[in-house]
Amino acid sequence: MRVLLCIALLASASAASAQQQTYRGPDGSVASRSTTDSQGTTTFYGADGRVQGRASTDSQGTTTLRDSAGRNVGSATPQGKK
Repeated sequence: MRVLLCIALLASASAASAQQQTYRGPDGSVASRSTTDSQGTTTFYGADGRVQGRASTDSQGTTTLRDSAGRNVGSATPQGKK
């Protein structure tokens, strides 16, 4: 579930500039947030402010997902690439 959420969030993140996104639940409370640095690495935080994971995309377009401990938990490759 988190991997899918990360991929969905990455689709809305621009690697060209640093930015922060806040995601709110139905009641308006902060559910999570993400920051994308100038290098294009997106860091995902839970509602408690702790790092939940990171995602970065290489020059070939493959996005690597890492958990809060930095372990590789998956990747997504653009359609048509291997």
